[in-house]
Parts: sequence; structure tokens; C-alpha cells
Amino acid sequence: MRTFTLLTALMGAVSAAPSLITRVATPFSVASPGGIDDISVTGNNILNGTYHSPATTGPNKFANQANPKSGHLPIKLVNSFGGGHVNAYIAGLDSENRVVFVKGDGSLLYPSSGGSEIPVPVSDEIKISLPAKGKSLTVTVPIVITSARIYFAEGTLPFFIVKIPTGDGLVQPSPANLKDPSAGINWGFVELSYTEGKAVWANISYVDFVGMILSMSLSSTDGSTQVTRGLHSYALGEICKDLAKQTAKDGFPWANLCIRNSEGRLLRALAPGDYSDIDKNGFKNYWKSYVDKVWDHYSSNTLTINTQSSAGKVECKVKDGKLQCDGDNRSYSKPSANDIWGCNSGPFAIKAGDNELHKAVVPRLCAAFVRATLLIPGGDVQPGVSRSKYYKTNPANHYSRLVHHYEVDGRGYAFPYDDVNPNDKENASGTLATGTPEKLTVYIGAPPP
Repeated sequence: MRTFTLLTALMGAVSAAPSLITRVATPFSVASPGGIDDISVTGNNILNGTYHSPATTGPNKFANQANPKSGHLPIKLVNSFGGGHVNAYIAGLDSENRVVFVKGDGSLLYPSSGGSEIPVPVSDEIKISLPAKGKSLTVTVPIVITSARIYFAEGTLPFFIVKIPTGDGLVQPSPANLKDPSAGINWGFVELSYTEGKAVWANISYVDFVGMILSMSLSSTDGSTQVTRGLHSYALGEICKDLAKQTAKDGFPWANLCIRNSEGRLLRALAPGDYSDIDKNGFKNYWKSYVDKVWDHYSSNTLTINTQSSAGKVECKVKDGKLQCDGDNRSYSKPSANDIWGCNSGPFAIKAGDNELHKAVVPRLCAAFVRATLLIPGGDVQPGVSRSKYYKTNPANHYSRLVHHYEVDGRGYAFPYDDVNPNDKENASGTLATGTPEKLTVYIGAPPP
């Protein structure tokens, strides 16, 4: 009865909310932003540079340094956000793998830690102030930039720089740290690589969390345009309402994936793997019975992995407690919940020396677990079934299911290997790419018509 009453109250609060950042009641997780001492530097929130300067440098101050390789990529930022003032930030690595910010006027800022192994704030002006709702501005990126993100925040988003063994590293906002200095801010990002060959790769990623609503289009000089519309403007509130329903169904802490501020305003929804940073035991046994059934099934049945490469289709079977695939240099032990959420640990970790077959099997096998397609009709071939059959059984990654459900066109990474698909017509990842870019456009707050 308590669960039903709580769920009913929560759903009512979400449904009645008038703003894009929904005002909600408990039981969502609560952000309590702190200071520098509360920053947690992990592999997920640091961008590793390979250069250190004793002081922050700006344009034309590269004494005795190689200049970054030049480029010319216009990025149009369209403000469709119905909340407070929005600032953008463009950060990545230049052609020398140095951490760099691109400012609104197209000039560059190279932040320095000053040699500090404790994160220090990037205090220089790096924010790009967006115009009012319904208006846009264009920033031209003048250099090659990779491993980049274009951040958007309702307010000012803090960044930090720290000395690391390879140079200086950029400490980026952490969505899963409830005490991170950015924890109480509504923010999000798109990912960008602008290569030395002047090719562009861009995508919206919900691998770690859903935050500020973002969409993209990429036009090419040949006149073509690619669009990934991402989530509906109202998606965050609906996702959290449905996560609360899932908690009521199976008892796992899906509702706690959603984070609100101290005033009850909903800020973001975490992916379950990232939620493990808050509660490492919340989903600890979530996949256990399913994994056991998969192992039992493939002890007497054959799993066929279509590598979608010259290796073709390979057969796999459980022997001596491990899944073994013909021609694979390593076998697969039973994955844990965190292995499945992240697709990069345990049996899904790709190591130096692994052959090409292993590198092809890992993403396809992990995608099959995340989407819960291994024990359904047609699931003995992976990838094989259409995306209409993803997430139809329990357990499944219900965060990924709901993200795709509320996407306008069903596209946008919801887990690391969302680009695994049975054919080119079912691209769930939403990646935009061209070798002849004309302009990248990002829509903030709502997708384009």
C-alpha cells in the first residue's frame, strides 16, 4: 500500500508540472552540491591532455609550441529552452592532445593547473552566452578538435583543471556525484570530433544520463542534411514517472535514477551503471537469474554471432562454465550487473592482444544482454531481431528502453554499444557523420520541427 500511495503522489506531481524541469516529490535522489573537496575525479569525468603549461594561455601565445592544426567548422546554437538563461561551453583536445576551450568569438583558451594535483577552477571566461529563446548564434571552431563536448547549462557550469602524469586533465561535471559542484545545475552535452581530415562525427549520448534536452543536424557541402532529434521536450519527467512505475513492479531502485535538487526540481536521470556510484548494491543481483538462464540455454543450444565483418557468422556455446566462440582468443565468463550496464568490464573488457573476432563479439554480445534479446524467438542469432523486439522481457535495461521510447525518432545512444544493429536501416545510435561538413546545428530545449 505504501508503494502504491507514494507512486500515485509522485506521478501526480510529475503530470501536473508546468515547466521543462519538472517539480517532483520523493523518492528521487537529491543533489547536494559541494565544493572542490567534493569532486571525485574518475575515468568518466576527466579528459586527459598530454601537455602542461605553467600558466593559462590564449590565442597567439604558443611560444616554442607546435600550433594546433587549423579548421573551420561553424556550429549554430538554437535556443528553444523554456527555462532560465542558457550558457554553452565547447571543450576538447586539439591536434597536439592539449585541453582547449573554444570561446564564443572563436578564440582559444588553454587552461593550466599551474602544476596542482588538486583540481583548480577554470576561472577564465569560457562560457558562450546564448540569446533569448527562439534566437540563435553561430560559433566557428577554428581548429581540429577531438574527444570534444559541447555543454549546455541553465546557469554557469563549473570546470576544473588538474595536473596528471601525461599533462593537464580537464575535470568535467559529474552527473552521478550528488555532491559535485555541478550537481544542482540542469545541464547536458553533445559529443563531437572534428578530425584532421576535416570530417565530423557528432552524437547525442544518453549513455550516462538524460539531462537538458538537445537535438542536432549536420549539413554537408553536397547539400545533404542528417538530423537526430533526440528526446521530446517533456521526456525527462515522463521517463522518471515510468521509472517509478518500474520500481513498483519489480522492487529495484529505478526511481532513484532520477535526481532532483533541494527544491524538488527534477534535473536528470542516470543510467543504472552510473547509479552504482551512488548505490553499488542497488542493482547487484538484477541480472543474475537471466544470466543463469542464458548459460543454461547455450549449454545445449548454439548462439550465432554475426560479426558483420569478413569473419562472418561465428558459433558460440557454453563449455566448462564459459561461453566459447569459434576463433575467439578468449572465452566469456558470466557477466555481473555492472559488466552488462557498462559493456566494458569483466567478460566485456577488450584487452591488448585480443583478436578482431573478439573485438566484434563483445559489443554484439553485450548489446544482446542489455536489450534482453537472447532468449526470445530469433535471439539465437545476434544481432538478428529488429529493434521492435528490444526490451520486451524482464530483466532488461529499462532506462535504455524508456530513453528510446521518448526519443522523437528512436535515435540517440542509450548504452555504449547502441550502434550495434542488425542492418544499416536500424541505426539506434543517432550518430551524425560526414567527410564534407558545412555546418553543425544544435537545438537546445526542444527538437526541431
